[in-house]
Amino acid sequence: MRAYTRMLMALVGVVAGTTLVVGQGQGYKMTVSQDRLINAQNEQQNWLLMNGDYGNTRFSKLSQINRENVKSLRMVWGMALGGMQDVGQNGPEAEVNVLVDNGMLYTTDGWGTVYKIDATAGDQGKFVWTADAAVRHAGNQPRTRGIALWEDRVFANLPDGRVIAINRDNGEIVWDKRVATKNEFGGQEEFYTAPLVADGIVIVQNGAGDGGTRGWIAGLDAKTGDEKWRFYTVPKPGDPGSETWKDDHSAWKTGGGGIWQTGAFDPATHLYIVGTGNPYPIYDPQFRPGDNLYTNSVIAIDVRTGKLAWHFQYTPNDSWDFDEVGVHMLYDIKIDGVLRKVVGHYARNGFYYTIDRTNGKFIRSEKYVNDLNWTKGIDQKTGKPFEYNPKIDVQIYNPEARALRGDGQKRTCPTWHGGIAHQPLSFNPIKQIAYGVGTEGCFSQNGAAVGVLGPDGGVDPKKSEPRKYSSDLYYGAVTAFDAANHKVIAKVATDIEIRSGVIDTAGGVLFTAMQDGWLVAYNDDTLEQLWRINLGTPLKGAPVTFQIGSKQYLAVQTSGRHLHPVKFDNLENSSYLFVFALN
Repeated sequence: MRAYTRMLMALVGVVAGTTLVVGQGQGYKMTVSQDRLINAQNEQQNWLLMNGDYGNTRFSKLSQINRENVKSLRMVWGMALGGMQDVGQNGPEAEVNVLVDNGMLYTTDGWGTVYKIDATAGDQGKFVWTADAAVRHAGNQPRTRGIALWEDRVFANLPDGRVIAINRDNGEIVWDKRVATKNEFGGQEEFYTAPLVADGIVIVQNGAGDGGTRGWIAGLDAKTGDEKWRFYTVPKPGDPGSETWKDDHSAWKTGGGGIWQTGAFDPATHLYIVGTGNPYPIYDPQFRPGDNLYTNSVIAIDVRTGKLAWHFQYTPNDSWDFDEVGVHMLYDIKIDGVLRKVVGHYARNGFYYTIDRTNGKFIRSEKYVNDLNWTKGIDQKTGKPFEYNPKIDVQIYNPEARALRGDGQKRTCPTWHGGIAHQPLSFNPIKQIAYGVGTEGCFSQNGAAVGVLGPDGGVDPKKSEPRKYSSDLYYGAVTAFDAANHKVIAKVATDIEIRSGVIDTAGGVLFTAMQDGWLVAYNDDTLEQLWRINLGTPLKGAPVTFQIGSKQYLAVQTSGRHLHPVKFDNLENSSYLFVFALN
């Protein structure tokens, strides 16, 4: 496969022959070892993983930028990237942020081109190399949620179903493997997440559950790209969980369960912990009677074997698109006086959940969205909705909000986007506050039957009834949730849904970005707005912060707009990296 590499030779000579002294006096380290990734939070000058650390907490110990001086943030440099070719109306789904290793920045664009940028000058960035894996634009959609660093390599998922490993020093492609393909019904598997590397395994996953495919997680050998194992989020007949698919037309073959956000990794147990998507067809639960495992769940996979260790399902037999593809954060917290190792999750169904990460047992939950009517609440003993009945195949929940076949329009809260979908979250381990950004509101839909193609599986669009739907009360929100006392302690509404993500800092400042161009800073205790700047282009990538020398920086990467209901249409898409610092 063709690989185009542009080298700035003089710059490479400086990088290869010089030790860069940055951050807390640490010298430049040539490889990103597993030990460095496990201890990523201690390298406060860097940002080594897409969500900050293996626990997905996106918390920075940097405090130079704080509540008192954040108003003095100014743009210090910007850099145009590629990825805007043939993007169409929506623009690239580039919900991505840079990775940082001692002054070197790594990022990608919607078409899978990867960039290494030298930012050590402080006032500008310079390309070290650009690696283009030659993705065909025809038949593919530009999309990325990031890349991964491991030892001397950079790993990227591509829109055409390939996974590549790139030499971090010279930008040459080391191996190139096609992993995502089409199923027997023509459904195309796709990558919606950033890869994650743990125990020498590159973890990648199929996200195209809504496209009538079957979700999976695959583990590739980091050295060779060879596939070591694969776990399907929808089990085939005879596998554990297959008994929860009670139809007679092989719905499991196109059962959904795609994965949209990179999971967390617990080095102590070697478990990869990740949320799975909704069953398919999305809005007709009678097409697929049963609980539909392992959709709408959090699952834990042993990265050494690819075997399921435990699971917890949030919304069995879903019909509202309440998939749980959102970030799952790992942290330790005292509950009833006992320190527990837990998973924290802003669920798309409107509740915040705390789950024991050693065994998947439910601990507690609490509502965090403003409007919720699909259930009267969560049973604090079982973790299931109060109305859940294990003896029936098609759940009823609140019948006023649950449109089954033949039903007219019924209004459900929260909206099908859920309170928080796949937007990256943040957890402050000192204050024990979890932060999330997303969408508030409700929607209405009728009960439309989906046609069956035949006993061997598949959906027949010609036999399917038309689904009609509309949204109301649609706006955005930033939420602060006290994870120790399990309650919302602050919330601020925004005019537009937030598709990017958040990062919290030791300076007491929480950053996020908006589709209508605003980069915003909040007081992380009260969510009082402290600073903002409009960059004139849609923002869907989460901000990150890092340090070079003695100076702290903030970076945000631009992207395309989102085609779901928005309150603006007057900005142009772009592919750009903006970097800020104090005067």
